[in-house]
Amino acid sequence: MNTPWTEYLAREGATFDGASIRFDAADPRAHAAAGATTVIPLTHLGLIRSSGEESAPFLHNLFSNDVNKLAPEAVQWNSFNSPKGRMLASLLLWREVAGHMLAVSADIHPALLKKLSMYVLRSKVKLTDGDADTVLVGVSGKDASAVLGRAGLPLPAGPMRQAAAGEARCLQLDANTFVLALPAAEAPARFAALVAAGALKAGTDAWQLAMIRAGVPLVTAATQEEFVAQMLNYEVIGGVSFNKGCYPGQEIVARTQYLGKLKKRMYRVHVAAEAAPEPGADLYTPDFGEQSAGKLVNVVPAPEGGFEALAVMQISCAETGDVRVGRPDGPPLAFLDLPYAVS
Repeated sequence: MNTPWTEYLAREGATFDGASIRFDAADPRAHAAAGATTVIPLTHLGLIRSSGEESAPFLHNLFSNDVNKLAPEAVQWNSFNSPKGRMLASLLLWREVAGHMLAVSADIHPALLKKLSMYVLRSKVKLTDGDADTVLVGVSGKDASAVLGRAGLPLPAGPMRQAAAGEARCLQLDANTFVLALPAAEAPARFAALVAAGALKAGTDAWQLAMIRAGVPLVTAATQEEFVAQMLNYEVIGGVSFNKGCYPGQEIVARTQYLGKLKKRMYRVHVAAEAAPEPGADLYTPDFGEQSAGKLVNVVPAPEGGFEALAVMQISCAETGDVRVGRPDGPPLAFLDLPYAVS
């Protein structure tokens, strides 16, 4: 990863660990504790562009949400599943002038682009690497809207909407969280304008903390094929349509919704540990003994110490309140609130 964008970020004090980024002078825990508005290069995400007159029906037939009915100004969560209904990727999807853009975890991006390309066949659609010309930047915090306005960026009409200014797009996820999709050539100037407008530079951990607190999971290589969409609360956050036609895994997702009893759900938790547990780490509870009762999805340092995480586990185990990470006597979990209700 050596591009003009990353070279610019390095000059701004950024260091890289794989696809993750941090700024030496920025403490994400302190930023979060102070409620600061942060500007964050989203280098941990990769982009896939779908262009062509059949982009919408092509994606509609592959993904869990209704792409055909996606309004021009709308943004949606989506998933790509295995035939067994297990999520291969979680996606943020929005429309562009000539098609659509998909944001996915960077560690599955190359393989996912290759896999989706296998479905193109005779469809009038072209899939390309969106990272070649587009950069993602996150803005998060209670003053995010004001910062964006001072930086000269357009504000969408509300959550899960987008607004465009030339080739730059601003996507609003919730009241205080935005994603900017910027032409790579514009990204340094836009980033500098956001800092000048009052945002503090922050790294990947700050964004992941915001997403964990929003209850929005990111499927990575460590958790591919582990979860049906409802286990990740995807139907709650609007990532599944139950009124569309078939797509890979649709039968399992629909059966889980209407005929089955969902045994696992995603929770937001605090892990009282000194070392960071890894995504995909097993969870244990006395009722299950040495058998895994669930897995961690995403993990990030917490402002007060320890780690915040999203964790999928047996609902019955969550109700007992005694859940451990890594081994039956491992660090305990404490349950935290999600911003939405889960039945």
